[in-house]
Amino acid sequence: MRRLIVNADDFGLTQGVNRAIVEAHNQGIVTSSTLMANSRAFDDAVRRSTSATRLSVGCHVVLVDGSPVFEKKTTATTLSNKQFDDGRFYDGLNGFALRLLRGGINVDDIEAEATAQIRKLQAAGIVVSHLDTHKHTHILPRVLRPLLRAARACGVPALRNPFGPVHISLVASRPRLWKRFSQVTVLNRLGKSFRKSVTDASMFAPDGTVGIVATGVMDIPLFESIVKSLPEGTWELVCHPGYNDAELAGIRTRLRDSRAQELQLLTSSQAREILARSGVQLVSYRDLA
Repeated sequence: MRRLIVNADDFGLTQGVNRAIVEAHNQGIVTSSTLMANSRAFDDAVRRSTSATRLSVGCHVVLVDGSPVFEKKTTATTLSNKQFDDGRFYDGLNGFALRLLRGGINVDDIEAEATAQIRKLQAAGIVVSHLDTHKHTHILPRVLRPLLRAARACGVPALRNPFGPVHISLVASRPRLWKRFSQVTVLNRLGKSFRKSVTDASMFAPDGTVGIVATGVMDIPLFESIVKSLPEGTWELVCHPGYNDAELAGIRTRLRDSRAQELQLLTSSQAREILARSGVQLVSYRDLA
């Protein structure tokens, strides 16, 4: 049996993103989403989620490209040296990862911040079904371990497995994706230790994630190739639907026009037909746990 979770990231980023995610769920193939606790449209996302009762909502834990839920003095080692006075995390993964690998970030600070973000969702009435991280920071073991502790403490049963198969045929004719393909291929070496850590924590995770390489360029041909090559098991497709409006223009993100394109794909009859022809069953994180 082949099962697919379609998870929309960045719930709470803007009201246009929130509206698109709920539309992609109500009218399309999105089954799950992850909400950012420190986002500007958090309250709007919570309100919209109450009308989408079948949508499985998790926490999109943010450790880069944003600000902490805790006051900056509480988890100070997670903050950028350059932006410490503004109480901001590192902009992008590179600076964060380098400091982490050098031992400059206290993993207890990561656990405390992740716990605070999960608790904020729960306090708003969200039954948090799963976790993932912005920019997939939990691909790093020194982030994964405190994240698992936070999840267990908060009663969250599942999280994203950010590793998965990447077929060269998907990127062979798309030079824009070659660099990302190489990066994902190298990082996949961490997959075995990830699965062991999740098992040891008695938590659930899908067999892996598909489509990360195609982030920002997803279209019907790519979607069809991914679905047709999906192995047996339960997999997650990461997506980022949204509206490219004035509010998004004020957000630091590389995903703009692609959000509207993904919304069109996710709500299309073609997407459902491709899944049906391939015998792939749509499920949510709530079903997994």
